[in-house]
Amino acid sequence: LWWSLCLRVSLGLLCVSGVLRVVGMEIFTSNEVEALNGTEVRLKCTFKSKHPVSHSSVAVSWNFRPLSQGAEESVFYYQETAYPPTEGRFKGHAVWSGDIMRQDASISLHEVPFTFNGTYTCQVRNLPDVHGINGEVTLRVVHKVSISDIGILAAAIGGTIAIVLVLLGLFMVYKYCNRHAKTDMELQGSKLQETRELQERELQANILQEKKLKASEKERKDPTVW
Repeated sequence: LWWSLCLRVSLGLLCVSGVLRVVGMEIFTSNEVEALNGTEVRLKCTFKSKHPVSHSSVAVSWNFRPLSQGAEESVFYYQETAYPPTEGRFKGHAVWSGDIMRQDASISLHEVPFTFNGTYTCQVRNLPDVHGINGEVTLRVVHKVSISDIGILAAAIGGTIAIVLVLLGLFMVYKYCNRHAKTDMELQGSKLQETRELQERELQANILQEKKLKASEKERKDPTVW
């Protein structure tokens, strides 16, 4: 009984390891991408395979599922060469932007409208790696900034800059006037000080002159003086 159980467990492990070897394809995508209405967006999808990669062995399928839960649509197919859509909403919009030898299965969408909102599935197969979980990217197309909005934004920025320049100009004028007023006061104070000093010197000179005159008159009036 134990030998039978061990045999079953061993076979189960072999089967599991075989499945893991088959499920060798790993796909990597961005969870969510945002694009402006009317612009270009790249839906990145890379992969890893345990088997050698070549243009003939790799097949890439991109599909689209709208937000309204409508039917799934084909977006792009690649195997050895690119097969862009020839009809439907993605005609003229979807282009190949990947590189198989670098394990890149990305595509680009040109001039995206709002109808491109939805989930994009990237499926890559590299024989014999035919099993694996597909990559998914959710695209959100948002409104393009209108000219009026740009004008309003530019006017707001221009008004703010003008106010800042006016305030800066007033501040510079205030500093200039204040500095010159201070300089004028200093000059006036210096001149006043010089005037006072000059008056004091003249006063002292007059006092000295008067003293000399008084001394001379005293000598003339004193008879004892020869």
